[in-house]
Amino acid sequence: MTAELIDGKAVATSIRGEIAQEIARIQQDAPAFKPTLAIIQVGKREDSNTYVRMKRKAALEANIDAQFVHFEDADNVTEQEVLDKIYELNANPQVHGIIVQLPLPQSLDEDKITSAVLASKDVDGFGPFNIGELNKRHGHPSFLPCTPKGIIELLNRYQVKLEGAHSVVIGRSDIVGGPVAELLKSGNSTVSVLHSYTQNIPQYIADADVVIVAIGKPQFVKGEWFKENKKGCVVIDVGTNYIPDSSRKSGMRCVGDVEFDEVKKYARLITPVPGGVGPMTVAMLMQNTLLAAKRALEESSGPVFSPLPLTLEKPVPSDYEISRKQQPKEITLIAKEAGLLPSEFEPYGSTKGKIKLDILDRLKNKSNGKYILVTGITPTPLGEGKSTTTVGLAQALGAHLNKKVYANVRQPSMGPTFGIKGGAAGGGYSQVIPMDEFNLHVTGDIHAISMANNLLAAAIDTRMFHESTQKDGPLYRRLVPAAKDGSRKFTKSMLRRLEKLGINKTNPDDLTPEEASRFARLNIDPETITWRRVVDCNDRFLRGITIGEAPTERGFTRKTGFDISVASECMAILALCNSLEDMRERLGKIVVGANKETGEPVTCEDIGCAGAMTALLKDAVKPNVMQTLEGTPVLVHAGPFANISIGASSVLADKIALKLTGTDASAPKEVQDKEAGYVITEAGFDFTMGGERFINIKCRSSGLVPDVVIIVATVRALKVHGGGPEVKAGAPLPKEYTVENLDLLRSGCANLAKHIQNARQYNLPVVVAINKMSSDTAKEHDIIREESLKAGATEAIVSDHWEEGGAGAVDLAEGVIRVAQSGANKDFKFLYETDTGLSIEDKITKIAQSMYGAKDVEFLPEAQKKIELYAKQGFSNLPICIAKTQYSLSHDAALKGVPTGFTFPIRDVRIATGANYLYALAAEIQTIPGLPTHCGFMNIEVNDDGEIEGMF
Repeated sequence: MTAELIDGKAVATSIRGEIAQEIARIQQDAPAFKPTLAIIQVGKREDSNTYVRMKRKAALEANIDAQFVHFEDADNVTEQEVLDKIYELNANPQVHGIIVQLPLPQSLDEDKITSAVLASKDVDGFGPFNIGELNKRHGHPSFLPCTPKGIIELLNRYQVKLEGAHSVVIGRSDIVGGPVAELLKSGNSTVSVLHSYTQNIPQYIADADVVIVAIGKPQFVKGEWFKENKKGCVVIDVGTNYIPDSSRKSGMRCVGDVEFDEVKKYARLITPVPGGVGPMTVAMLMQNTLLAAKRALEESSGPVFSPLPLTLEKPVPSDYEISRKQQPKEITLIAKEAGLLPSEFEPYGSTKGKIKLDILDRLKNKSNGKYILVTGITPTPLGEGKSTTTVGLAQALGAHLNKKVYANVRQPSMGPTFGIKGGAAGGGYSQVIPMDEFNLHVTGDIHAISMANNLLAAAIDTRMFHESTQKDGPLYRRLVPAAKDGSRKFTKSMLRRLEKLGINKTNPDDLTPEEASRFARLNIDPETITWRRVVDCNDRFLRGITIGEAPTERGFTRKTGFDISVASECMAILALCNSLEDMRERLGKIVVGANKETGEPVTCEDIGCAGAMTALLKDAVKPNVMQTLEGTPVLVHAGPFANISIGASSVLADKIALKLTGTDASAPKEVQDKEAGYVITEAGFDFTMGGERFINIKCRSSGLVPDVVIIVATVRALKVHGGGPEVKAGAPLPKEYTVENLDLLRSGCANLAKHIQNARQYNLPVVVAINKMSSDTAKEHDIIREESLKAGATEAIVSDHWEEGGAGAVDLAEGVIRVAQSGANKDFKFLYETDTGLSIEDKITKIAQSMYGAKDVEFLPEAQKKIELYAKQGFSNLPICIAKTQYSLSHDAALKGVPTGFTFPIRDVRIATGANYLYALAAEIQTIPGLPTHCGFMNIEVNDDGEIEGMF
């Protein structure tokens, strides 16, 4: 009997072809799919060069991209350099597999370096995780070692039955013998592992069905050992040895560990050397790389996360009790499940973290997910559940419909938290958790905003003080002081001021006395200063203050005041900027006042403060990551005061989330629609207030357009607008709100209809979310649905997310999916354009008449004065934010429903050039709230376990 050859070379060629075909098939749906293998070689060993060439050639044939990383100078390369490269490749999502070509120089720790490769990219299969899992009963290695895997593949392709067979493995190495024995056992083969010290090896071979030899000794296994084997066994020779052969040009001949010519007389199947196992090792490397790439594609196309189960209770406990009963997932797990790489995420403890902005570079070629804006009807002091709907909808999409999803919400100010409104984490079984951490410091962004704002405020008054107490020469010398070596230089801000002044000089000593005076003197008119100090607290007694009362200020006093921190333009800039660099530029453009002689605007850049403010905000610009009660990811970022600013989370958070939920931009549209995820974000207060600003200011800055507008409505609020009695936070509800009253409700639906019609002015589709409460009736919901559709909504859907979490919002989620995939936002338009010559008054009037229903707008003297100044300074083309009450479509909180025919009063107009808008103050709106008689902070305590109690 002469054995049939097992042609590993032919099988490997076939496998490479199969891999190439599978890659081509996947690329039909995902054109950007490209499995990539990184090969690291240190030094110039000829045998290593040969192996690397083989692997690169095999990759080319298999349609796999092979990136070759070569440290040629083995004598001078450091271990850390190699490790740093591995870490870089680990973090690169475009690289799916990494192998380190062995052997390494003796100066490098081979185990440390090979162990540095991530288990998910260890396509060689020899990292500690993969080997450990392979040797563990019921283990789950990410990859099987290539040579052992290739051996099993050969046996399978030649239809060698392993189940019940007796397999003999000669050799116990960690590279082949040990792993292949484990694979044989997992195939239900009885395995004997032998080695060079084993006695009576022929006795084992005599009873063997399969013999695998990997002992590393040339022709160790003799043919005569097989004489007694009557089974016609299969022999796999793994050895690669070179022995002297004078007949060869090289003087050497490659042989295996088996005495091939003799053994083949007794075996049924046998592998040659070369051409047997060797080509299979490389083929399995390609197969593992394809497997790694497919896993990466699967992770990018759909969420792979474990929802947190909810234990629903009736009656629903308080928000903080619900939050405390749910054990959050580790934030690093949330980040991983949400598609963030470890190198892109900075944990802040176990429940919060920040995303680095360079993630946008990695994701730049992905299309965006679906962009869902949650707004509401004109609210009552009790709130109508926008945040709760935002979170509940995200839970429904992620935890119940298995969609990629992010809820993007503002960071709440501690002013309302300790005042009367409460937090912004949602409520009931639709919350951001931990809700106490969410409603307090998070990662300190608002504190950073306060510091940056107040640094500029201090800089303004200090500059005015020094200009008023010094002559030109000393002032200039102190502004641009000499170093110890006598040299002087301008800062970045100073160079920009010189450019603004038209002074084309960079050496401080070259300025003429006149130029030095123009440069040094800002001549800020105290009457024009718009920049105020801030504090994150509702403190009515800081609305008006006098500063400079200390005798050291030499009588330099002026009247000013405080705003709440979230009303700072720094917060608006944080929300609207598109990058760290953009934030730096915007901070520099902040106008703080005007030059008393020329009337020209004086900026933060002129004062030289923009760089330091950017330094204070360099971490705050990174969005924060938290989670919902059901374990879906939440981005918490920025918190502009909704009365006087845009009242929305950040552009950066939205852009990052849209890319993370997006798809391959080159995939067919039907594939993109199917695989697209969802970003749910909200605008402050109602659509007519928050939604209008979201679109005309935030979307204008970001270039993004919502796919769907959700308007949240409650039976309770609509009855208020229908003429029902006043409701107050903390007071019992009048009976009109707890019993069915269809006439009152239908009358109030006019307010909902106005908001729907306002949203439709932007050519955006509207879904009405009817936020269910326990006292509602089916007939009341039917009326809201009927009136919504009549007013132009695409859908109106009841949602019970407060009591049931994500499960209660599944119907709403399915409706949002239908509308989002319809492409109904394709004819989007802004309410007004900024580049067509519209005046500031025209834009304010457009908003007041089209959105609020005003008949006329009255510009009071202070507003007229500011409008004239800003027009003269060249700011007429900025979009407008109108600060007004949230409790009415009008400026008067007492006017419910849909008031018409009123005159809308504008008492002041302020500028936010860094945020790139003007904001007009209507009626008596305040920029820092006050505290009520009974404050929220009165209920808050910390128990003996350090847990916060009494919060909402």
